[in-house]
Amino acid sequence: MSKAEKLSHYDDAGQAHMVDVSDKAATRREAVAEAFVELSDAVLAALPNNPKGNPLEVARFAGIQAAKQTATLIPMCHPLALTFVDVEATVIAGGVRIRATAATSAGTGVEMEAMVAASIAALTVYDMTKALDKGIRIREVALLSKSGGKSGDYKRG
Repeated sequence: MSKAEKLSHYDDAGQAHMVDVSDKAATRREAVAEAFVELSDAVLAALPNNPKGNPLEVARFAGIQAAKQTATLIPMCHPLALTFVDVEATVIAGGVRIRATAATSAGTGVEMEAMVAASIAALTVYDMTKALDKGIRIREVALLSKSGGKSGDYKRG
């Protein structure tokens, strides 16, 4: 395996470690991730009347808050000063699409922050609606795009 193909969170002895990004240039970096919460028609119809509050708005706030906590949740993530986090929760056919965007000006990317935001927002929709249906599924958590940094831009095909 070449140096370029080596997993960056392991040293030469195979021990997990935090990557040293101190020599990387601080540039604007942005990532967008998505998740889908599959809900029955009955649960979708009940969303506006949830006694716990608006599940989509609570999920938005939870996702934003989660992005800011990524380094405490994922052991090798660097704590980042996020310059922007946005989470959208949209009702579409069959459920709720969560789209999370995170940005920073730093020496490392924000893919994990966007993925954590989308995941926690999706889990929050589940939490807010589980009384109506235990069969809710969270699926298709994925990085849609990233920009900035040494490895360049990425867009999911």
